[in-house]
Amino acid sequence: MLRIEGLGVSYGGLRALADVSLEVAAGQFVAVVGPNGAGKTTLFKAISGTVVPNAGRITFEGRDLLALGAAERPHLGIAHVPEGRKVFGAMTVLENLQMGATTKAGQAGWKTNLERIYALFPSLAERRNQFAGTLSGGQQQMLAIGRGMASAPKLLMLDEPSMGLAPVVADAIFESIEQLHRERGLTILLVEQRVAEAIEHCDHGYVLETGRVALSGTVRQLSANDRVRQAYLGM
Repeated sequence: MLRIEGLGVSYGGLRALADVSLEVAAGQFVAVVGPNGAGKTTLFKAISGTVVPNAGRITFEGRDLLALGAAERPHLGIAHVPEGRKVFGAMTVLENLQMGATTKAGQAGWKTNLERIYALFPSLAERRNQFAGTLSGGQQQMLAIGRGMASAPKLLMLDEPSMGLAPVVADAIFESIEQLHRERGLTILLVEQRVAEAIEHCDHGYVLETGRVALSGTVRQLSANDRVRQAYLGM
């Protein structure tokens, strides 16, 4: 579904990504993990089109994403849930979800998608008329994910969904993401610093360090890797 080959991104002469290659097959749950500053968020921005690579290729279902503007990419079925949630605080929960349903697929499936979002996150249904800025951090993260789901995506990209959340709330968010993947078969690409949780839930993982893919493999392969166990799993 998504193929990245030899991707390079630089900011003002500083290299953020160098020769990054990865693949996400339809129906997979793929995690990209690594320390702060590894280039994980930059990777997502390159896919969604908010930064322009200086090398490499990105294709989605065979189409060249780099030939398309950022505004066109959601209509292909790519939803990007950004780091830090970035909900519209002065708008209600329902209005935020409506903002996500601007794609043709999102508009066509609005009623069904809204029911699915409320089923996955019942607290959003209870607070549908509440201003998003008054929600807790966990509820805002649910809303950000729900807004991404409202576009009826083929690929849901989640950037650090556990950021700033208490461990018990982050665990609940991860369970919801796993449920979404398991029950809906939605393709998910996750960027996350909580390596143990990310690896536990994914089908395939990539370790990004200083802008390069340092390791990749299945859950079993990464969990058994001494470098991953020592550097990221505290073992």
